[in-house]
Amino acid sequence: MDGSGSWDAIDWNQIEDPRPRRLGQAVQESMDDFLLEDEAVIAQGHGVVLLNTREAGTLSVTNFRLLFVSQAKKCVIELGTIPLTTIEKLSDDVKLQPLPHLSDKSHPRELLQVIGKDMRIIVFAFVPKTKQKNEVFDALRRYTKPANLWDLYAFSCDPSTIKNDSEPKWRLLREYFRLFRKSLPQLRGAEEVSLSNDWWRLTRVNSSYSLCSTYPSELIVPRSISDEDLFQASTFRSGKRLPVISWCDAGSGAVLARSSQPMVGLMMNFRNNADEKLVCALSSRTTGDKGSPRKLYIIDARPRANALANGAKGGGSESSSNYPRSEVLFLGIQNIHTMRDSLSRLRDYVDAHGSISSNGTPSAVSVVGDRRNRGSTWGGGNLNSMTSFSSTLGEWLNHIQNILVGASWIAAQIAEEAAAVLVHCSDGWDRTTQLVALSCLLLDPYYRTFSGFQALVEKDWLAFGHPFAERMGVPTVAENGGSQYELLRQPSLGNLSSSPSRNALGPSGPSSNASAQSQTSNNSSPILLQWLDCISQLLRLYPCAFQFSSKFLVDFMDCVLSCRFGNFLCNSEREREQSGVTNSCRCMWSYLADLRASGGSFHEHYNPFYDPVKHNGALLPPAAALAPTLWPQFYLRWTCPIESQGGDLESQWHAMNKKYAEALKAKDIAELRAKDIKMKMESVKQDLQREKRASNTALVTAQSAQRENAAIKKAIESIGCTIKFSTSGNHEDRTEVLSCSLRRGTDVRDQGDENGDFSVSISAIEDSLVSEAPGDHFCESLCPFRTREGCRWPDAPCAQLGSQFVGLKANYDAFDRLSIQDCYFGPE
Repeated sequence: MDGSGSWDAIDWNQIEDPRPRRLGQAVQESMDDFLLEDEAVIAQGHGVVLLNTREAGTLSVTNFRLLFVSQAKKCVIELGTIPLTTIEKLSDDVKLQPLPHLSDKSHPRELLQVIGKDMRIIVFAFVPKTKQKNEVFDALRRYTKPANLWDLYAFSCDPSTIKNDSEPKWRLLREYFRLFRKSLPQLRGAEEVSLSNDWWRLTRVNSSYSLCSTYPSELIVPRSISDEDLFQASTFRSGKRLPVISWCDAGSGAVLARSSQPMVGLMMNFRNNADEKLVCALSSRTTGDKGSPRKLYIIDARPRANALANGAKGGGSESSSNYPRSEVLFLGIQNIHTMRDSLSRLRDYVDAHGSISSNGTPSAVSVVGDRRNRGSTWGGGNLNSMTSFSSTLGEWLNHIQNILVGASWIAAQIAEEAAAVLVHCSDGWDRTTQLVALSCLLLDPYYRTFSGFQALVEKDWLAFGHPFAERMGVPTVAENGGSQYELLRQPSLGNLSSSPSRNALGPSGPSSNASAQSQTSNNSSPILLQWLDCISQLLRLYPCAFQFSSKFLVDFMDCVLSCRFGNFLCNSEREREQSGVTNSCRCMWSYLADLRASGGSFHEHYNPFYDPVKHNGALLPPAAALAPTLWPQFYLRWTCPIESQGGDLESQWHAMNKKYAEALKAKDIAELRAKDIKMKMESVKQDLQREKRASNTALVTAQSAQRENAAIKKAIESIGCTIKFSTSGNHEDRTEVLSCSLRRGTDVRDQGDENGDFSVSISAIEDSLVSEAPGDHFCESLCPFRTREGCRWPDAPCAQLGSQFVGLKANYDAFDRLSIQDCYFGPE
């Protein structure tokens, strides 16, 4: 199929049209090689063309993904295969204009557009005048927005096959002990753990989630604050997300704390003594220390205007006058809706101008009339598209830079001043999580390893309640254990009307499925993606500081979006306990660990330049170095696959390492073959030596038999007889047989002779055969009747052959004593 033409130039005659086929057993068996465990086909379309690459194949909707298998290559096409939960939008009303220099053939076009949360836009073209498109589209609409949490593929596995090393709570507890520089003791049953030092303590006041439903069950708080103070302070914070410690330095006493916004009211004049006591305790020293308390920084991630706007509905920000030795700073990071729209514009532009585009035309050809770039051209002299690209890219990178700068500033204050920092936004689970988790990554080298990265994600993203279900648009559970799709949390806009309903975790009012999907879609946002993008920027600045690679971050994000595992389902630790995802779903961390184990130290998830000795402390990048670039491994992998890996040293190293690994594998195979050949040669050599010894033995035996045979023959001939060896048969013989034939044993057979009989005949010689020359008779030397005239045969008395001739009889006795065996006579 010619890839240089427009969509309308597709020749459907070149595509197999299997319209009579249905989802029978034969079709299901043909897909078994491409399906995962517990994956089943729901709907299928044949002869479908992936317009991005103009490749024909079979498109299947399963209970986990949209699967595209190439018709020619008989393999899964990665671009056309996307998990159902990764799909953000579906459209069956796609308008693509053909290129002006090509003829417009009036082919009916059955198009389906799929927009993914992972930066891909793909378009499928179905065989005209069939029901395949409708079947696939209806199945996608049903299964991309499941009504219940348990309809997700993650719950389709057999719970008895799940092997989880430990509960998330125990892993969080282990991380708390590490922060206190202590070892987690061996626990038995429900034994409670005691953890404290001079500054902080571990409290289980939230074990039943009565203090805050979106916080973990164990919390680190200042030692001077009682549990009663915590309950009073929680009433002053949005969603009861009171200030608690996320990271601490047991050596210097510096802390990094997190919370939601304070409920200061419209006039910013509401106060709470317990809250002020708690915040001040973050920066106070122990009673035995001398000197003034440490500096306290209160970081509000929002723009100042947004924080003031929140005062209209009860929220707002702290006043430094109410918190001694404090300083309040605003970072100006935008809300979730701004981030979602910015990513959407970047995705559209990358798709329109990539080497692989959803309109089937590469960027080398000017695209006119595309509704996404508003008619601009890329190569036709119009620079509007380049200006638009700079604006779109700059907008997204500006958001990334704001997060990087904010986290770097926070890490610098903690590392250099041993200060106490409290971070919050509106709700304390989006921008707050980004800043706190990134600051921890900069401060603590442990979090830059595989095990530390897992501990960091489970602590600040999962345990502290980032709403993954809302941000990804998947259902979660209600307080009564049922499933609900409607919104449980208020977006970070400043309005706090939904906070009480979030705390109750009860279903909001009844609504239609469509409205529920619309609500969830309005609250989806690439918050986790931005955090991973920031880590990729740090990887570029400090290539030796991280154990994991950029490829690991990409695969991690794909696993989260796919909802294939239970780790990132629901919105909080409490909801995951209610739904039982730990015991019902497989673990993503185990899956990634198995991937790394399969490739050893050369796996692409490992950073080949990692040097833990070189960067064993905090990373404090200067502001001038925090100029982010587009993360090509993620944003360009679908539209510019070659360029997304071309300039990356890490990718080049992995490519070279892959070739080296293949060479090592080929070497091992060659060595095994050489070893096998050597063993076979040794075996053949031993066989030859055995044959040689057997041959020598047979030769010695034959020589001995030959000598005995010659002696026997000479002895027989000495009495005037001849010896003849023959097989049984009709032979004309002129001798008179004097002795019978000898037969072989019945158990020994000659394969070359079917008769198998062998005879030895001793015969007397007729007169006519006797030479007249006396010297021809051997008997003359032994004949007792010999005279001086010579042999008188046949007139001599010996001719009578009687028993009265003693001399002749003696010779017969000697002959009788001869031992003639079959082994003396070889085969014919």
